[in-house]
Amino acid sequence: MTTFIRKAVDSDYSQVKSCALAAYEIYVRRIGQEPAPMVADFAAAIDRDEVYLAEDTGRICGFVIFYPRGNHVHLENVAVRPELQRRGIGLLLITYVEQKAIQGGYSSIELYTNANMTENLGIYPKLGYQQYDRRMDEGFDRVFFRKTL
Repeated sequence: MTTFIRKAVDSDYSQVKSCALAAYEIYVRRIGQEPAPMVADFAAAIDRDEVYLAEDTGRICGFVIFYPRGNHVHLENVAVRPELQRRGIGLLLITYVEQKAIQGGYSSIELYTNANMTENLGIYPKLGYQQYDRRMDEGFDRVFFRKTL
């Protein structure tokens, strides 16, 4: 598998949306509602140049959404198609964000995940992210992480 990362364009919208729905579907029952990434405005994020795709031979394998927020980069969303998970695509996308943040002169990345997405609670600390908060936010029980670059 030869995966490369590129900026999303308008014509990628349906594949981005499809990837998000597939990647986050398993969490609907745990959370009791669709998680925020399932109902995100992907068209607007693409228009703002915030969406980057992991692509292999014309197929979108996953995507990441990130943007500057104050003095750090906010990692909004990482999604990988379920059948392609556990192959390093998510790590590739997160590493890309970290590299772009460093290139942009930012010294940290912040993100949050739903407390019921228990897999993420174990992944982010392994990647050097430290939990700094947990609270109800926009109707979701969210756990907040930060990584100093």
